[in-house]
Amino acid sequence: MSEKLIVIGGTAAGLSAASKAKRVKPEMEIQVFEKSGYISYGACGLPYFVGGMIAEPDDLVSLTVEQMTNKRGVPTYIHAEVTDIDRDGKTVTVKNLDNGEETVHTYDKLVIAAGARPIRPDIPGVDAEGVYYLRTVEDGIRLKHAVRAESKGRAVIVGGGFIGLEVAEEMALSGVEVHIYEMMPRLLPFLEESFSEEVLRTLENHGVHVHLGTGVQEILTDGKTASGVRDGNGQEIQVDLILMSIGVMPNSELAKKAGLELGIKGGIAVNDEMQTSDPSIYACGDCVQMKNRITGEAAYVPMGTTANKQGRIAGGNVAGGHETFKGVLGSMVTKVFDLYIAATGLTLSQAKAAGYDAVSSVITKGDRASYYPGSRDNKLCLILDKKTGRLLGAQGIGSESVAGRMNVFVVAITCGMTVEEINELDLVYSPSVAPVYDPILIAASQAMKKVEH
Repeated sequence: MSEKLIVIGGTAAGLSAASKAKRVKPEMEIQVFEKSGYISYGACGLPYFVGGMIAEPDDLVSLTVEQMTNKRGVPTYIHAEVTDIDRDGKTVTVKNLDNGEETVHTYDKLVIAAGARPIRPDIPGVDAEGVYYLRTVEDGIRLKHAVRAESKGRAVIVGGGFIGLEVAEEMALSGVEVHIYEMMPRLLPFLEESFSEEVLRTLENHGVHVHLGTGVQEILTDGKTASGVRDGNGQEIQVDLILMSIGVMPNSELAKKAGLELGIKGGIAVNDEMQTSDPSIYACGDCVQMKNRITGEAAYVPMGTTANKQGRIAGGNVAGGHETFKGVLGSMVTKVFDLYIAATGLTLSQAKAAGYDAVSSVITKGDRASYYPGSRDNKLCLILDKKTGRLLGAQGIGSESVAGRMNVFVVAITCGMTVEEINELDLVYSPSVAPVYDPILIAASQAMKKVEH
């Protein structure tokens, strides 16, 4: 009798796990249960779907239920919520959300890839109509309809993280008056302070109103519908729609109920092979605790790239392998209007908290030869251990090219390189794509001056 695998969750991590397990062990019987109505979609593209750059929901989908079921041989079900895990009996209970029926399915191995959900703040009016979140395709469809209906209206975005800023751009370009409320005294506080200031200027130059150092304390309502917000300073404004974007938390309630060990921020605790405290159960993606690759400490950095990697590892190991996940650097990149923002590794404060004698170094350098048309500045900040010169983190803002340069720093941190070694890299040069002294080399050479000898 063939071994049976059940996968809870049909997006990045879950489908990566199911697909890898099927490739490694074709005879394995696999079922995937997904609570929402879509599988294998690019959640990171949702802001651009809301703004209309991406036309249809299906444009976000990489694999359909039919393709998973018939082409890959992995029966996959949508609107199917796993409500209970019986570890002793090795069964899961699945509720059909279309008709309410419940069925029980046995497993030999189980992969939990339940993802994460938006944080709902405990404030008056949060459950009113007109308050939106953006996590699933269904969320995107609802928000897109609202933005279209209020193309001359006013929107409040609660939270100034990457998703909030991306949606702010798309709403502003759609003709909506946008107000961002951010509790912190500056936007994206993991960035070097002057970089945060440039992000703020970019938003304001494009008509976005940013309220720093204050959060929304109450959502005002007209009957059951949100009509305005009151901030921490007691100021009120009238609004047509509200987006809550203050972060996510792992969907780990099912694991907790089943008695599995949890870790930081409630993420499911797993070892390097993505195995939970139950040897028959693996977990991966946004529902799990991760490990910082530099410090080795527990971390929670939910990212699609990480989910796909962890899913492949979990699927391979379920099928008998022993691959390990080495951890995360927290590498990220986004665009706010014409400004690109990227970061990886530790911030200065994180590096100091981890026990490093850390310093930072900031430079500005054009991304092409100065005489070549279209050159734009890249501003780079390196965080390093001044005793050894080892690179610990990097941040950048500027043109689109900042993403590629940040990837070089990702490799450098992963390989434990020093700024001196980075300065010796034989990087490409052509006036149309890079100056003879690339911003990477300038950043490294300036950082070398802060290393103790």
